[in-house]
Amino acid sequence: MKAVTYHRYGDSDVLRYEEVLQPTPAPGQVLVRVAATSFNPVDAGIRGGYLSDVYDITFPHTPGIDVAGTIAEVGADVSGWHIGDTVVGLLPLDGDGAAAEYVRAPAEVLTAAPRTVALADSAALPTVGLTAWQALFEVAELTAGQTILINGAGGAVGGYAVQLAKRAGAIVTATASARSASRLRRYGADRIIDRIDYASTPPAVAGAPFDVVLNLVSTTAADTEALIGLVVDGGVHVGTMASGPEHPARGVRTQRVFVRSDAAQLAGLVHRVDTGTLAIEVADRRPLTDVAAVHDDSDADRLPGKTILVPPGS
Repeated sequence: MKAVTYHRYGDSDVLRYEEVLQPTPAPGQVLVRVAATSFNPVDAGIRGGYLSDVYDITFPHTPGIDVAGTIAEVGADVSGWHIGDTVVGLLPLDGDGAAAEYVRAPAEVLTAAPRTVALADSAALPTVGLTAWQALFEVAELTAGQTILINGAGGAVGGYAVQLAKRAGAIVTATASARSASRLRRYGADRIIDRIDYASTPPAVAGAPFDVVLNLVSTTAADTEALIGLVVDGGVHVGTMASGPEHPARGVRTQRVFVRSDAAQLAGLVHRVDTGTLAIEVADRRPLTDVAAVHDDSDADRLPGKTILVPPGS
C-alpha cells in the first residue's frame, strides 16, 4: 500500500509518499481503509521533533491522527465492529497515523461515522471537535446563561466551539477576521469582533467581563494575562496554547486543554452532526500526495482552514 512516511525529524521535505507493507490488525484493533485524514498542527509539531519529549514515535512514522474510513479487517478480541462499517476516530498520537491507504486503529477509539456528510469530510471532526468539547464542558464547565469569549474563533476548533457553546445556551462573543464573520454568525455567535486591542489594560472588549475565556491562539505571557483580566471573579480561562497564571485572590481558574481520544464524546458530536445541530466545515480537500505542501502551507500560515487529505482512488 501507499503511505506518507518520514524517517527522521525535520521540515516538510522529510515527508515521503511511498510503498510500505500493509499492516495487519493486532488483538483489539481493526484495519481501516482510509477515506481521509486531516491536517492538525500537532502533525507538524511531531514531524519537526518539537514534541519528542511528549510523543515517543518510531521511525519510519506515518502522520495523520484523524481518520475516517471503512473497516476492512477485524482483529481478535474486537466486538461491535464488522467489515464494511464506516468509522471516525482520533488515533493515538504516538502511533502510525492515517496518512495512508490503510491504518491500524484501536477499536476503542472509533465511533460510527456521520451518515449525513461525505465520509471523507468527517475526518475534519475528531481532533478539533473533541478539543472544543473538552475545553468547554470538561475544563470550563460551561452552562446555559453564561458568557464566553472565544479568541480565535475563525479556526477549526473555534467554529465547533461557537456552535457547541451556543447550543448549550451560552452568550457567545467571538474574535475572528472578516472572512470568518458570516460563518460564525451562521453558527450563532452573538457578537463578533475582529481583534483584541491589548494596548489597553484590561483590553476594551464589548461584553466583558466573561464567565469563560477560551483562547485558541498563541499569545504572549502579557497578552494571556490581559485575557485573564477579562474573566469575572470565579471564572475560567482555558487555552490551547498556554494556560496563564492562576489568580486565587479573584478565584479565577486557568488551565490548558490537551485533547484526548474519547469515542463516547465523539459519538455525541456525530449525533449532533446527523441531527443538524453541528456543522462540519472543510476549507480544503487535497490529495494525500500533497501532504508536504500542506505542511509547508501550515508552517507559513497559509492554510485556509481545516484541510482534509484524501488517498488517491478514495
